[in-house]
Amino acid sequence: MMEDNGDAGNAKLIQYLTEAHGKETELLESLAAHIQIATRPVYKKRLQDHLKETRQHAKLVQRQVKKLGGDVGSGVVSKAATAAVGVPKLAAAGVKGAGHVLRGTGEEEKQLKNAKTEYFNEHEEIANYRAIEALATALGDKDTAKIAKGIRREEERMAAFLEKQIPMLTKEVVKAEVPKSGRARASGRSTGRSTASKKSRAGRSASSGAKKPKKSSTSSKRKAKRS
Repeated sequence: MMEDNGDAGNAKLIQYLTEAHGKETELLESLAAHIQIATRPVYKKRLQDHLKETRQHAKLVQRQVKKLGGDVGSGVVSKAATAAVGVPKLAAAGVKGAGHVLRGTGEEEKQLKNAKTEYFNEHEEIANYRAIEALATALGDKDTAKIAKGIRREEERMAAFLEKQIPMLTKEVVKAEVPKSGRARASGRSTGRSTASKKSRAGRSASSGAKKPKKSSTSSKRKAKRS
């Protein structure tokens, strides 16, 4: 239980930071598991980089909690999570994130589901650090606000990366699990119909644009009769 230092604002800040630290520790575990089954090079590399960032985030937050007089308690980062060990060892250690390797029907879908979970978690973290930044600013704690802002920006960059990866990973699922006959054709019937439609419109435009012979005016007819 957190010690009561008589400062409601400081106590609330420690609470928010402790919650953020808990989330960081949780994500260290799941990221370690996700990395084991990631096969798309760009995606795997970014997960590895973000694992390092997440580890650093946990340390920064834990240090700040201690500086403010709090203690994250049992929320210390486990060796199994930070070392990104193999899946069997993760399972043996009882790491929560190891369960993620069982998701989906195939390799492609497992990665897609992991990416969607990561995307969800990144936005939760963004919300956490935005709240911490706002609270620290309101309390005049510039140091904590700066740390929260820096971490938030890294979470936002990761979320932006995942947002682009999800459609690509979905296409990989389609290639792996949907027969070609069931996929949309990018340059098949739709293109043919489009071309035929354009020709049809061009033909109508040409026929409507043809000049029609001018009718002789009434005055010219009268002149012809007089002559």
